Parts: sequence; structure tokens; C-alpha cells
Amino acid sequence: MEPSVLLLHVFNGLVNGAFYALLSLGLAVIFGMLRVVNFMHGALYMLGAFGAYILLQEVGIGFGLALILAPLLVGMLGMLLERLLLRHLYALDPLYNLLLTFGLTLFLQDGMRLFFGIQGQPYGTPGWLRGAVDLGVVVYPTYRLFVIGFSLLVCVLVWYALERTRLGMVVRAATERPDLTRALGINVDRWITPVFGFGAALAALAGVLAAPMRNVSPLMGADLIITVFAVVVIGGLGSILGSVVAGFLVGVVTALGALFYPALANTLVFILMALVLLLRPAGLFGNPEAS
Repeated sequence: MEPSVLLLHVFNGLVNGAFYALLSLGLAVIFGMLRVVNFMHGALYMLGAFGAYILLQEVGIGFGLALILAPLLVGMLGMLLERLLLRHLYALDPLYNLLLTFGLTLFLQDGMRLFFGIQGQPYGTPGWLRGAVDLGVVVYPTYRLFVIGFSLLVCVLVWYALERTRLGMVVRAATERPDLTRALGINVDRWITPVFGFGAALAALAGVLAAPMRNVSPLMGADLIITVFAVVVIGGLGSILGSVVAGFLVGVVTALGALFYPALANTLVFILMALVLLLRPAGLFGNPEAS
């Protein structure tokens, strides 16, 4: 096999891994702090893509500003839903949150389907990111390289914010040891709504990045959410670093699986999840006690 073909699939895996990493990062933060299995995360990803589309079609705002505005708007929507609906169920069985977010997913998907149809809408690649870059061994689309680099930058910034700042220390403590954090006098509940909005914004950011590569459709998030849940489990429930590493790992493994074993391409992520759970029940970077 030509090295260029292998490298091409590795890059494609990193692109898919970038989406998995951003989505699982937000999901891990929400689950870690709120213990909410947010089935709505895929719908928020879809709303981010539609946000970029609507901003371009209705207001004339291009991709660059949409990368900021769409996540902000979706993050605000996430905060509103958390305040109005989700927080009333925290004291109940987690199954109620799962059912509520599943219902909200159907509502959001059907709402977008009503306005835009099931076929979805195209979103062109930004002019300043068109073309391809010669990397020596392989020529690769500029936009896809941008997705890899931008996602890595966001993951590093989020890691820095959570690991090196006081705000991050509080969020991380509340994520990993919520009861102990409350016992130390820190108002964990104060951070719940902003953290949920932050997780929603990360999902929307992934959606904006996906818009020029994939058809913007109401069901685009439903195709990803199960894989993203598997990524979170592989990385370790509630683990920030684990969600990022597992996201890129799953992206590359599935891309190489599609190259060498196409018949198993769609199930490789679940085989990987089963192997990880057998060897490390808490996930690659999960805390056994927290799990």
C-alpha cells in the first residue's frame, strides 16, 4: 500500500476525530458535573450547523463570525433549557433526564425538519479555506487541515482553562468530586447553568465546523450521537483529557478500519469500547472511584 493512501486515511480519521473530540468534550463536562446523560447533544450539534447556515442565508454573516456567533446562540439556548426544564429533574432518577433530553431531541429535529425539510441544505466551503495543501507525501484539502488544527487549538484552550485557572479548578473539582466540593463550601450549583451552556456551545462549534463538509440536515446529529457516547465511555466518564484523546483515537481507528476491514468499519468503535471496558472498566482516563 502506498504511504500516501495510508496517510490520507489517517488525516481523514483525524478530521472525524476532531468532531468526536469537541462533541465528547462537551458531553463529558455536562455528565461529569450534572450526571446528566444529555441525549440532546447531537441536536445541539445540528443546531450549530443550521445556525451557520441561517446566519449566512438570512443575515449575510460568513463562516468566520459564525464560528463565534452560532455557538454563543446555541449555548444560550442550552442554558435556557437547563434553567427551565433540566434542573427540576436533578433530584430524580437519571432516567428522567435521559427521557427529557431524548424528547427535546425529537422536538428540535422535527422543528428544523418543518422549516428546512428532511433533505437538508448545502453550506459552501469558505473562500479563504478552499484549495489543497501539498504536504509532500499527500495533497490534502485546506479546509480539512483547518478543522484538525482549529479543533486541537480549542481542545488545548479548554484544557488550559480547566486545568490552569481558578475557574477551571472549581469546575473540575465539581466535575470529579461534586459532594466533596460542596462540603468545602463551594457553591457547585452556581456553575451548573454556565457549564451546561458551555458544553452546548462546544457541540454547536463542532456543528459549524461540519457544515461545509456535510449536508446540513435535521438528522446530522442523530448519526453521530451514539458514537460520541461510546467515545466518552472509552475516554472515561467525566474525564476531560480522556474525551479528547479518545475522540481522535476513535477517529483514526475507524478510518484505518474502513481501509483494512471495511465490513467492520461501523462496529470498530464498539469493539474498541468493549476491549477498553474489559481492561479498564473506568475508561482510559476515568477515575474508578468517580465512576
